[in-house]
Amino acid sequence: MNEQPNLVAAFSGGADSTAMVLAMADKGESFDCLFTETGNELPGVIEHIESVCEHVGAELIFPQTRNTLHTLIAKFGALPNHRMRWCTRMLKIEPCIVFLKRNPGTTLCVGLRHDEELRQGLYGDYATYRYPLRELGWSRQDVVSYCKHHGFSPPKRTDCALCYDQRLIEWWNLWKDHPNEFQRGIKHENDTIHTFRSPSRDTWPAKLVQLRTRFENGEKPTRSKERDGADSSVCRVCRF
Repeated sequence: MNEQPNLVAAFSGGADSTAMVLAMADKGESFDCLFTETGNELPGVIEHIESVCEHVGAELIFPQTRNTLHTLIAKFGALPNHRMRWCTRMLKIEPCIVFLKRNPGTTLCVGLRHDEELRQGLYGDYATYRYPLRELGWSRQDVVSYCKHHGFSPPKRTDCALCYDQRLIEWWNLWKDHPNEFQRGIKHENDTIHTFRSPSRDTWPAKLVQLRTRFENGEKPTRSKERDGADSSVCRVCRF
């Protein structure tokens, strides 16, 4: 742990939390970084997090958890969705709360920007909260510029590879760049008789196996606006 009492940065590896960690270090603050794994991170996420922590000299903490996205899907026989976001609660929020309870007096630094809605006490009354990016008055552009200035390019996605909330173009990218992960998603759908995508979303198939067929036939979805942290509907916890 750091020498200053219980100052911890919630670090997802995304642009906002990366900029927050770099800025805190530049101000001379001593802190640890907390990363809650889901067991379904895309390649490069943990490597980026470890690289930033090494750069700023912060200890990286992984809260102990017995669950992964895959073990919970098998346990429940169901996939998470917009109405049942148990993945965020059980893999992100609850492990963080356990850590905070075990470390009373913690000040948790969260990467909410000045141009975002303030969400106070996200993890309950188990910690004091700070929002360093809001303290600096930083917008999305400030965050991007600061990461670039320090030579870091955060991963485009820090949520699960098999996130129900990802866009169609992101499913296409997953099929193209990580076919084994896409196939794992197909298996989860077959095992649970559910789908990650909603049938009402658009004219494309909801089932991943049918999406794969369309993709293999050379069809590519039109690129929609990528999530940028300001207008995405994905649960914000996955990108802290």
